[in-house]
Amino acid sequence: MIVSNVVQQQLERASWIRRMFEEGIRLKAERGAENIFDFTLGNPSEDPPKSVQTTFQKLAQENRSGAHGYMPNAGFPAVREAIAKRLSRDTGVPFTQDSIIMTVGCAGAMNAVLKAILDPGNEVIVNMPFFPDYQFYIGNHGGRMVPAETKEDFSLDIAEIESKITPQTRVIILNSPNNPTGVIYSESALRDLEGVLKRADHPIAVLSDEPYKAYAYDGATVPEMASIISNYILTTSYSKTWSLAGERIGYTAISPRLADADSLIHACTFTNRILGFINAPAIWQLVTAEAPEALPDLSVYREKRDLMCDGLAEIGYEVSKPQGAFYVFLKTPIPDDMKFLRILQAEGVLVVPGSGFGRGGYVRLSLTVPRETIVNSLPAFARALAKIQ
Repeated sequence: MIVSNVVQQQLERASWIRRMFEEGIRLKAERGAENIFDFTLGNPSEDPPKSVQTTFQKLAQENRSGAHGYMPNAGFPAVREAIAKRLSRDTGVPFTQDSIIMTVGCAGAMNAVLKAILDPGNEVIVNMPFFPDYQFYIGNHGGRMVPAETKEDFSLDIAEIESKITPQTRVIILNSPNNPTGVIYSESALRDLEGVLKRADHPIAVLSDEPYKAYAYDGATVPEMASIISNYILTTSYSKTWSLAGERIGYTAISPRLADADSLIHACTFTNRILGFINAPAIWQLVTAEAPEALPDLSVYREKRDLMCDGLAEIGYEVSKPQGAFYVFLKTPIPDDMKFLRILQAEGVLVVPGSGFGRGGYVRLSLTVPRETIVNSLPAFARALAKIQ
């Protein structure tokens, strides 16, 4: 067979998110779209903010000379300067344009960073539950993923993380607000983690995956990690903040406080090129610099979160409202999340199993659906629960 053994094995472990999304397409064709309630894919349902759309249209019409050609692999200098100023203002850390690399979304950013840091056999600590593609990003560059369990409420277990550190540890990945749980990691836990890193006998970077940072509810705030963690690398995108999942525009920011930051910046600029990204989409780089700092309408997602969680609780499910992001990590009424997933599927409800995120006994529901999908799905959730009682 022409497909490599490695990729064959990866395909067998491939993302449940996409697998269930594709199952949804099949079931909608089979049963009718109105009878299928698909909570699988985190694809924002709202339109991009008006200011973003207006800026994009303006730049497209201007068609500036050279705007669609090659630029430095790290991106347009003026764009990077604008982002660095915003980060410096928000964090108190003196980011410069040289600290910023424009990337093909957050996935492109994470792969460029891991390529720059990992040698074969190096280890990356990942907190459970986790976004499933992390394991593939790490494996892409010869690394080994080391799971670290979080606490019962999904908050960071700093002692667990410290126990996983070995001489091969090079990176710790953090994702806050977290996908799938919606948990925001506390400032006190991050300060404790900084203490762990300072005690380590070799440099360990924190790679922070922050596409959901703008989604925090009920007065919760997301700590500025750059202000707390010295060896900090930010990867983020506008996919969620601006509902631009298909445009693939993001950036990496490497803290000037990180040991040997200049060398890592040069390395990530190089890996961004040799991985085939070359540079981030030109016109969307310009939009990120020129569009007002538009934020999503949190009231829309907060309403859907409350509607989903309150509705499920009233039916009899054990559910906690997420602090951030736009997912509900629902505890299944039986330990076997795969069995319960099949019960839900029979009722037309599509979810992603928690075991696909490294924590069985849960399923993930994405709130990036129309309000009526949530309302119409609740009787199906009730029927599924009744089947096991």
